[in-house]
Amino acid sequence: MYLFLLFRLIALPMPTRISDIISCLNEHAPFALAESWDNVGLLVGDPTRTVTSILIGLDPTCTLAKEAISVGADAIITHHPLIFKPLPAIDTASPSGRFIEMTVSHRISVIACHTNLDSADGGVSDILAKAVGLDHVQPLLPSSTSGNPAHGMGRIGRFTKAKPAAEFLRDIGAAIGMPAFFIAGRLPAAISTVAVCGGSGSELASIARERGADVFITAEIKHNVARWAEEQGFCLIEGTHYGTERHAVTLLTDLLRQENLSRNWGVAVSPTTTEHHPFVLTHID
Repeated sequence: MYLFLLFRLIALPMPTRISDIISCLNEHAPFALAESWDNVGLLVGDPTRTVTSILIGLDPTCTLAKEAISVGADAIITHHPLIFKPLPAIDTASPSGRFIEMTVSHRISVIACHTNLDSADGGVSDILAKAVGLDHVQPLLPSSTSGNPAHGMGRIGRFTKAKPAAEFLRDIGAAIGMPAFFIAGRLPAAISTVAVCGGSGSELASIARERGADVFITAEIKHNVARWAEEQGFCLIEGTHYGTERHAVTLLTDLLRQENLSRNWGVAVSPTTTEHHPFVLTHID
């Protein structure tokens, strides 16, 4: 009987705290990798608070907060941070203020895992490169501080066999979940080497060309960069911020579910079911 009770006690999950989740995320995507302008880690809540259910989303929206409340989540993890700069005031009539009010009143902790997850090995751009079907993937702009050659912004890789343009575009559409996209510059008839960067990656366009990419897929491409690509005959594909980073939700969900099992946390981890692309592609008749 005593052995049975001891076994049951050992098998029971230990209480998991927000600090445990933070520590786990730091192991996989070190917060030190975040850009200087970024704001990552615990943004709302108490690190000593116990967590039993986590909801994962891309953006800290009021819709996501309502979903967390409805499913009983006591923690939210998003890719994009709720707070980038110090807040002079919390206006609860604004979207960010309402989000803070809802999460604080329901004791929901909020964690951001942003550019650290972009630069990490196996991070956002790695998952995008995998979705595109690239092999021999490496950072487009290696980190100058981490000392790990697998860390850095963007990714560049190649296909085992060059893809015709039409096939390539179908595959890209499936990877970013879009039926159409803007293209700047000249799309090659066959594509072998591709650079990607989840989120805003205009500043990496010239590096992608210098490193031999046939195409660079990123988001929020600036007008002057699109003109540069046009004149250089280099192909840029605007995949939108949501399209190029939507895999971050699956990435974080899978990572924490695996850690939940291996560490015996007993924490429910779920991806959002309410989040969608903020832009709607509308055809004009």
